[in-house]
Amino acid sequence: MKKFLVILTVFALLFTVVACSGGQETGGEGSENAGGDKPTIGVTIYKFDDNFMSFVRRAVESNAEGKADLILNDSQNDQAKQNEQVDMMISKGVKSLAINLVDPQAAPSIIEKAKAADLPVIFFNKDPESAMGTYDKAWYVGTAPEESGQMQGQLVVDSWKANPDWDKNGDGKIQYVLLKGEPGHPDAEARTEHSIKKIKEAGIEMEELELQTAMWDSVKGKELMDAWLSKHGDKIEYVIANNDAMALGAISSLQAEGYFEGDKFMPVVGVDAIPDALSQIEKGVMVGSVLNDAANQGKATVELALNVAQGKDVLEGTSWKLDDNKSVRVPYVIITLDNIAEAQAAYE
Repeated sequence: MKKFLVILTVFALLFTVVACSGGQETGGEGSENAGGDKPTIGVTIYKFDDNFMSFVRRAVESNAEGKADLILNDSQNDQAKQNEQVDMMISKGVKSLAINLVDPQAAPSIIEKAKAADLPVIFFNKDPESAMGTYDKAWYVGTAPEESGQMQGQLVVDSWKANPDWDKNGDGKIQYVLLKGEPGHPDAEARTEHSIKKIKEAGIEMEELELQTAMWDSVKGKELMDAWLSKHGDKIEYVIANNDAMALGAISSLQAEGYFEGDKFMPVVGVDAIPDALSQIEKGVMVGSVLNDAANQGKATVELALNVAQGKDVLEGTSWKLDDNKSVRVPYVIITLDNIAEAQAAYE
């Protein structure tokens, strides 16, 4: 009898531990935390395995901890899947939505869903642009895309002028290749246009050897760089990438060809200033990047989504400001070895 009572007591204790261990669950598709008094926010990320968005997601989760319960979804770069996830989150009674669109053109349909449910929505990272004007409970957290292009262009200008030996053929022009992000994406288009425009405004002539999309992806960036090196070889004088993932792919290709050893060097710049890129800047391999502040994008997204979920003014208790398009614009920063600590601090 004593043995039976001991076994019964052990099972009771195990049940108690299991029942009390249901902490916040985020990060998986459709995961949620059934919380007490905390509002539930429905969040979608266009693709969890996107380098930059993985840091935004981490910032969203850390800033929501103890303040809100999240239903967090990976849309897997599929707009139809994201639409279904929004329907699911609405049916589960979320108090606000935070949407990183797969396709910015889908913003009107997301807004219609939110409007029908009288739900506030915070778009982030991918700008829905004019669609927000159709709904008074829609806002955006992101950046000014042209600013990153201008800063990247300035980075090229400063580094080129400081290193006249990079002009291999001495013709006074930069023979460059450019790795572009997703065609039609506001960031890809603005970074491509404004980086080159800024360089030309500084009086530097440019000769485009190649410009193709690598879809923000490091593997595709390496494949394109492999092909360009095979075709152009040492005629390439500068590699400009719309983001760090593609820049890192290009660096991998260049390293396989003996670059960054001895005197063999190729200037490469990106955008985002993700940790892997910062490591390459520290090593003197990558010239620099432009900090796309993932930590503050995630923080601002949660702060706004939490406010509107609780029926407060969207900016209450925050330091953010809205522009004329109902958008919070998190500023970019040029990052080189001289101020790399500023970017590293964004990931602490």
